Amino acid sequence: MNIFIGSLPYSVKDSDLQSFFEEYGEVSVARIITDKFTGKSKGYGFVEMKDDEAAKKAIEELNGAELEGRTIVVSQAHERTENHNERKGHYNPKRREHTQRRGDYKQNYENKKHDDFEE
Repeated sequence: MNIFIGSLPYSVKDSDLQSFFEEYGEVSVARIITDKFTGKSKGYGFVEMKDDEAAKKAIEELNGAELEGRTIVVSQAHERTENHNERKGHYNPKRREHTQRRGDYKQNYENKKHDDFEE
């Protein structure tokens, strides 16, 4: 089962997260999500546990627990949906269409402004 962990202290590493969850069962993968440019933690991560029952127990007991002085959020991770590409920074044809319309408005405004000065 894949588990989401949020509100993590920025100092927590993959190995810290793995150790924190190993008390509940075998951890396949523990990963802190980092910024692709700076390499710094984004404050959340994921843990994959082999046994679903162990994962459920970890979620139940660790949600709201403290890790390095910070209260963390622990829940079952959800699969990404089809609309995850509509987030900022991803290509969205609807957004491009809106931008083009906005450009037309500016162009029309400029043409009208010049027409007013010709009189």
